[in-house]
Amino acid sequence: MRHEIRISGFGGQGVVLAGYLLGKAFALYQGLEAVMTQSYGPEARGGASSSNIVVADRSIAYPFVQKADIFVALSQEAYHRYRVQTVEQATVLIDSGLVSPRQGDRALAIRATDLAEGLGRRIVANVVMLGFLCGSTKVVQREALEQAIRTTVKESVLKLNLEALELGYQQVQLEQAS
Repeated sequence: MRHEIRISGFGGQGVVLAGYLLGKAFALYQGLEAVMTQSYGPEARGGASSSNIVVADRSIAYPFVQKADIFVALSQEAYHRYRVQTVEQATVLIDSGLVSPRQGDRALAIRATDLAEGLGRRIVANVVMLGFLCGSTKVVQREALEQAIRTTVKESVLKLNLEALELGYQQVQLEQAS
């Protein structure tokens, strides 16, 4: 098993933290090999940003994402910039409040930012999306993601982040039930 995952958006959306949490879940709590790299523009906020994770059940010889097979887009600019760097049949997840997929592109959609605002903090849209990714792809164990969050985020925002993860995960369950 080997997956190349790219989480993309703009600076300030927590794209790098999302990649870190996902990589930590894989490596520390699922016992897999994982490498995370990041890319962002020179702007502190607003510039293109991506977090790239390679995960495998064997040693990783080349640690960079070449063609993602799981692609997350949290902004339209990131979608346009990085969608072309995915395999044709990639699993594409988008924040449908901020991203419109190209014609004919099938994407799993969630209004992550709107849901995060409903929790009172737009900044946890990244964790809402991680919950959605977990439930949609089954590539990462939910318990591993929860443990990565518990051991990474500050105590003052731990409850909020766990609620955001649960909310994203529940959206998949609601979709499947309807």
